[in-house]
Amino acid sequence: MDRQVPHRLTVPLNALRAFEAVARHLSIKEAALELGVTPSAVSHQLRGLEEALGLTLLRRVGPALELTEAGARLAPDLSEGFSRISAAVGGLRQDRSAGPLRLSMLPTFAAHWFSPRLTRYPFERNGFDLLISTTQEAVDLSAGVADAAVRHGQGRWEGLQADLLFDETVSLFGAPPLGRHDPDDMRAQIARRTLFLSQHRKENYARWNATLPGGPIRPAAVMMVDSAGLALRAAMDGAGVALAGVEIAAFDVRAGRLAQLFAHRAPTGGGYFLVYPDALARDRRVRNLSRWMVEASAGERALAQSG
Repeated sequence: MDRQVPHRLTVPLNALRAFEAVARHLSIKEAALELGVTPSAVSHQLRGLEEALGLTLLRRVGPALELTEAGARLAPDLSEGFSRISAAVGGLRQDRSAGPLRLSMLPTFAAHWFSPRLTRYPFERNGFDLLISTTQEAVDLSAGVADAAVRHGQGRWEGLQADLLFDETVSLFGAPPLGRHDPDDMRAQIARRTLFLSQHRKENYARWNATLPGGPIRPAAVMMVDSAGLALRAAMDGAGVALAGVEIAAFDVRAGRLAQLFAHRAPTGGGYFLVYPDALARDRRVRNLSRWMVEASAGERALAQSG
């Protein structure tokens, strides 16, 4: 049995979408509001579509728009097509709403912040199921790779809601024995050690070091690594010192695996956020996870202030 080869689209999909919206509203302004773009962008798409087809689809009669014969033939089929696409996507979203929430996060966040707190996560409650994955890359949530993610940044990602977990500050960490030295001797100790520094933390380190009371430190060597997690692991093992997020390292400090070597910390200008598509803003699983993570972060801040 021969497979049916689908027809290839020879005009831009966005232009067809713009025309379909204008055809329904008979208003460029209303179509622009629906699509979330400017009226001039809609007009540009319409002109491009008419040029590509070699047809006039809309005409202005006085202040009003009306469909030409060609436009009236095209509009119903487009409306049906976009409705079917919407229904298909909606069906996939409905399927996803029944399973565990697929959560993506950076390996460092997963190992040093999220995992140590999972003993308090209510896995036994309905609506709290998770499927956790880690990656150094920002996954495409709009493509359905994951439902939600923890990202580091300033909280502005197009098409995504972003719930702030905590603003980040950085400081220098080492194995606990190193933390027992007084500040003057600490500098001499660091001068004989390697600084393990994430390649993403170079600007953070420069700011922290430039504002360190008493002047900057001068480690014996600097070893660049691909993540703050690897730098912290090296510091725990006594291989050297590491610059890392104070909030990320807090659990390991309390557990006696790390020591913050100076009280000085510097803001990074960013923070950690739970992000998810606008369409999942009212998903119960997302709300449950967000509430738990925000409350856990608030508890950490209260604990740090009381200490």
